[in-house]
Amino acid sequence: MLERNMPLDYYISISISDDKLSAFLLINNMDDTLIVTTAELEELTQKNRIVHGLNRPLLAQIAANPKAFYQQKVVIAVGTKAEPGVNGYISYTFDLDDNDKKPQELDDGRVNYKEVVSLNNVKKGQLIGQRFLATEGTPGRAVTGETIFSKAGKEARFKIGKNVIADAEQKGLYALIDGMVVKTDRDKINVFPVYEVNGDVDYHIGNIDFIGTVVVRGNVLPGFKIRASGDIRVTGGVEAAELEADGSIEINAGIVGQNKAFVKAGKNVKSSFIQDATVEVLGELKVSQSIMHSTIRAGKAVNCNGAKGLIVGGTIQAGERVTARTIGNSMSTTTVIEVGVLPELRNEMIHLRNQLRVFVENMDKTDKALSLLDTLAAAGQLTPDKLAMRVKLNHTKRQGIEEQNTIKERILEIEKSLEDSDQAKVEVLSTVYGGTKIVIGRYTKFIKDSTNRMTFRLHEGDIYMSAYV
Repeated sequence: MLERNMPLDYYISISISDDKLSAFLLINNMDDTLIVTTAELEELTQKNRIVHGLNRPLLAQIAANPKAFYQQKVVIAVGTKAEPGVNGYISYTFDLDDNDKKPQELDDGRVNYKEVVSLNNVKKGQLIGQRFLATEGTPGRAVTGETIFSKAGKEARFKIGKNVIADAEQKGLYALIDGMVVKTDRDKINVFPVYEVNGDVDYHIGNIDFIGTVVVRGNVLPGFKIRASGDIRVTGGVEAAELEADGSIEINAGIVGQNKAFVKAGKNVKSSFIQDATVEVLGELKVSQSIMHSTIRAGKAVNCNGAKGLIVGGTIQAGERVTARTIGNSMSTTTVIEVGVLPELRNEMIHLRNQLRVFVENMDKTDKALSLLDTLAAAGQLTPDKLAMRVKLNHTKRQGIEEQNTIKERILEIEKSLEDSDQAKVEVLSTVYGGTKIVIGRYTKFIKDSTNRMTFRLHEGDIYMSAYV
């Protein structure tokens, strides 16, 4: 066996990459005496401090045939890369970056262009966002055995704006009030109690359903709807639209309803005028100019006593009081004013009486059918199918009598409340015209001739007129 003419490191050099994740072997000199074993190659790598990721099968190939690897820089060891940590992130309950207003697609494929606004409504205490922590990462190892430290992920932080709060661990972001979640400049998260429309509610805005107060700095156009858990304020007018608020509603330029407008408030309503509309208010309705050909239901009072203060046409119902400057007109337009009972009770009684009338009519038909069947039974001519019909009709009759009795009891309850109307009144500051119908409690008075400055009250079972003071 030939001996090598020169030391092994004359023939073979070992190098390491700058990141220490790779080690290379290069046979840069060669002669016929170069014979090397795998053990010698391993010893050479150890002298060069390579202790991790060594490819021993490759060293065996090199030892078996060095000439095949001459002048080739071969990777003989690979280190373990460090894995960086994952960045922390925040997941929000709502898509706060979606500013595109897209129309709502209906189930049948049609598009509702009115439903183009999506408000991020939240309740007080509701979770808005969750913060997920960054990870530390996994350290690596160099071919020399040294630890390669990993880079930790970057933590995400809540950018807290108005009316929001984070928990003690800064892992959850919550609403401090009912309202709308909004991301403002610098990515701050806020909850605002008021949603403002700087213009008209039209196809650009769409229908609105908001958990707080809605302010419209324009008009509400026909066919659109606004629903608010707080108040609604409209600086312009309302056309044939629907407004519903748990709080109060204020309309600066009035309502032109086209017999399609519907306004409902859990507290009070204020408007300059109302025309051809339906308004329901749990508290008080204040109108500065006129109420014309409309249906009004107020739990407490209707005030239309401004400079014009006109009520003409339609039906006005109030639990306690109606005050107007003028009621009716010289053309004797039918105008109905009802006070002394909650409008919903009076309307319920009308509905119950209609129900009772239908029951009586049906009972009369049932009695006639039973009379005929009884005659057939007396003559022994009652067939099995007629017998089954007779049993069914008797059951229907008993059930109908029970339902009638329930309705009569409820009507009696409402009638008793109608009698308790001593404090109810209708006040006319200027003129009440013929054609006006005044209802207080269960009593009715038709006005035939116009009269001035009158107060209508209930007195000793009749509607009493006295001079308005």
